[in-house]
Amino acid sequence: MKKYEDEYRHKGLRRKLMAALQKKGISDQKVLDAMNNIPRHFFMDLAFDQIAYEDRAFPIGEGQTISQPYTVAYQTQLLEIKPFDKVLEIGTGSAYQSVVLAELGAQVYTIERQKKLFDSNKHFMYLKKYPGIKFFYGDGFEGLPTYAPFDKVIVTAAAPQIPPKLVEQLKTGGQMVIPVDENNSQRMLRLTKRADGTLAEEKFDFFSFVPMLEGKTNGNGNNQ
Repeated sequence: MKKYEDEYRHKGLRRKLMAALQKKGISDQKVLDAMNNIPRHFFMDLAFDQIAYEDRAFPIGEGQTISQPYTVAYQTQLLEIKPFDKVLEIGTGSAYQSVVLAELGAQVYTIERQKKLFDSNKHFMYLKKYPGIKFFYGDGFEGLPTYAPFDKVIVTAAAPQIPPKLVEQLKTGGQMVIPVDENNSQRMLRLTKRADGTLAEEKFDFFSFVPMLEGKTNGNGNNQ
């Protein structure tokens, strides 16, 4: 069984990473504090222990990655999380982003389409610390209509377009942060839902994400 130890060395590397994120423009101290509290190396293979606090993405299996810390901080800062916000996350992956949101006081409903990743999170003991995170195996394009509406929606994969069902599941005044394909890259958008159901759109920087795909896989790489 994997041993979870957060040593002084890890904590020092985390503080150094937070200082680097601040220099890159992350100004929300609550986001930086939340990420400083979370041992990122717990979410990765032991082989990455020495480099877990470098500001880059790493593979986690099934063709997926744990996002670059800057990207996590950037999306989280745009979401402007308030305590008890009900947040829908599309793309659980390693669950690192889910935990950052929970650390900020959000109630997180997170969907993963890869059965192997979903199952591995069921056995990830560190997640027991965050009972406010609810995990679902499903198709991110469908969202979770049973649990809607949500205060916030965060999509951690590149969408070909804005998924209409996710817009439907957003509260009036609610916000969605989503990278959308644009000119062979992905533009980060923040969308705010108006009372008439239309969206106010804000455009931000370009990023690189794995693609958001429809359906779900059954653990053998086959779509369902």
